[in-house]
Amino acid sequence: MDLRVLQYFTAIVDAGGFGKAALQVHLSQPALSKAIRALEEELDVVLLERGRRGGSPRLTAAGELVYGHARNLLEGRRRLLNDLDALKDLRGGDLHIGLSPLGSAELFAPAIARFRTTFPQVRIHLLERGGAELEDALRQGEIELGTSLVPAGDDIDWLQIRDDPMMVALPAAHRLVGQAELLLSDLAGTPLVTFETTFVLNRLIHDACVASGFEPEEVTHVSQADFGLALVAAGSGAMLLPRLIAERHHIPGVVIRPLKSSALRWQLSLIWRKGASLSFAAQTMLDMIRADSAVAL
Repeated sequence: MDLRVLQYFTAIVDAGGFGKAALQVHLSQPALSKAIRALEEELDVVLLERGRRGGSPRLTAAGELVYGHARNLLEGRRRLLNDLDALKDLRGGDLHIGLSPLGSAELFAPAIARFRTTFPQVRIHLLERGGAELEDALRQGEIELGTSLVPAGDDIDWLQIRDDPMMVALPAAHRLVGQAELLLSDLAGTPLVTFETTFVLNRLIHDACVASGFEPEEVTHVSQADFGLALVAAGSGAMLLPRLIAERHHIPGVVIRPLKSSALRWQLSLIWRKGASLSFAAQTMLDMIRADSAVAL
């Protein structure tokens, strides 16, 4: 059923005749009459009782029923188009985004705050998880945008935001603090404070250690860098973390040394499902972060 024909039908009823309605909907009167006859044939009912020439047509019982539903359908279409315009203009809607605890405050909080200021009527829903969990949440449709290290799956698109070398946090009394920079193999035999297993960085560090000839001794897992560094200061072990994070934390009793490694780097990325049709809010956020990233580079 064509909504345009329902619009013609309601116009005839509201205008009180075919002549006035034809002017309102910009059709000739014969074309308008033909459209209504086709609607009556489609519904297999008579909608209008045509009076004498020039008189106003009267609704039949079926016509009254169709008229009521037609008004509701047309009003629903109007609301739908208005809501779509609001979404396009970001005067409403929702943005579901997932952020890793590691680096999000430094890299994404400013963009999110700017988005919120620019589009205050968009509701922002934040999911804070490790990168591996965020990739799963993305695939399951819980979020539209997320953060992770450069993903390996070919079902995810990504925009690299940061490419940082790794640093080693050591207790001040550790035997390696006298070296200007460290190799990963230097940490063989040193207990490691590592990030939670839901962090992609945890797997990358483990695999890099194995590739360097030793199995890392992971004494504990943390989700927050400051707690991990407090454990380092207390002598629990060493910790590998990105330069951006290391530079933001100055903990007494902790010495930071650069890690000499081209293979192990922190390549934080914004991710989304490949081929997905992003909401207007998510696409706008992606464009904002892409612009920020281009300026930073």
